[in-house]
Amino acid sequence: MLINGIQKLTLLDFPGHTACTVFTGGCDFRCPFCHNASLVLRAGEQPVVPEAELMALLDKRRGLLDGVCITGGEPTLQPDLLDLMEKIKEKGYLVKLDTNGTRPQVIARAFERGLVDKVAMDIKTSPERYQVVAGLPEMDMRPIRESVQLLMAHPGKYEFRTTVVRELHSVQDFAAIGQWIAGAQEYYLQAFKDSGDIIGEGYSACSKEEMEAMRAAVMPYVPSAELRGID
Repeated sequence: MLINGIQKLTLLDFPGHTACTVFTGGCDFRCPFCHNASLVLRAGEQPVVPEAELMALLDKRRGLLDGVCITGGEPTLQPDLLDLMEKIKEKGYLVKLDTNGTRPQVIARAFERGLVDKVAMDIKTSPERYQVVAGLPEMDMRPIRESVQLLMAHPGKYEFRTTVVRELHSVQDFAAIGQWIAGAQEYYLQAFKDSGDIIGEGYSACSKEEMEAMRAAVMPYVPSAELRGID
């Protein structure tokens, strides 16, 4: 498993749990507001953390950590992702997977094998504008739609989330998202933050009032919608 970084403790990446975060490199999207540009564009130049180092950390932190969040980049591109998840589960940890949803077959196998406790899937924007926000010249929405349906068939084991960027999102986009994921149990509109490692330039966060307006557009379809990361 190609691991490009480990955050030894997080209280944010796996809500409700103490966890460590594993970062994988490479992604099939080029979202211009992505905050992990180095992992997406220059994965081959990043440090490589031996899998044994992660396993040693989990042994050492037993009783202190509840789980492991696997993020990226896009983790489902890693051919041995499920093997790593199995090793983590064997040590008694919960596993959370962050994904863009382009490989629903990997998510399905993780559920079938009991390897994942929570999946957080990014909903980039309304289906009609997906390729723009994903930074691609064209794209097939079928895998994304399949992942949405798959997750909604696993109550309590998923969340959807959208990073809201003033230059890329509108209230109308969120009305369309709401119709698409109507009835979702967990959906978060999270504030964009400039990490200093962004793929593009000129992007900014919306105000709390703007975020509330976008949330209001979703609420008729997804009453559970909440804001996240608002200062």
